[in-house]
Amino acid sequence: MKHSNAVRSLLLSVLVAASTAAAPAFAQVSVNIGIAPPALLYETAPAMAPGYVWAPGYWAWHGDRYIWVRGRTIVQRVGYRWAPDHWEQRGSGYYRQPGMWERDTEYRVLKVKKEKKPKHWDNKRNDNGPGHGKPDRPGKGGKQNR
Repeated sequence: MKHSNAVRSLLLSVLVAASTAAAPAFAQVSVNIGIAPPALLYETAPAMAPGYVWAPGYWAWHGDRYIWVRGRTIVQRVGYRWAPDHWEQRGSGYYRQPGMWERDTEYRVLKVKKEKKPKHWDNKRNDNGPGHGKPDRPGKGGKQNR
């Protein structure tokens, strides 16, 4: 009985040690690139559906060269604007800054006033005078006067 408890303890300790070694390490990777990115390519933004904005394309570093990542439509965030991906030069290296939402300091909420209906709406009158809500039409019920 003592032998099986010792084996269980040993297996449990090995399992705990293995699980901590297999846990992923969370770290931010920064790549220093000594070659400046090419000039941005011009892309025509398509017509945007309401609630969407255009995120322009950018140069991304892939292995040993830059590749162009095409622009895309993204869902708009009310009160924010999209700051596109860009490269910053620091010393002799270039660092890519990913695109992100920034609060739009010029954003203002527009309040639209709804027109109120009068409390006593008269459906029996219209602009053509008294009647039953229908405009007077010649020729109804007989001969037209000429």
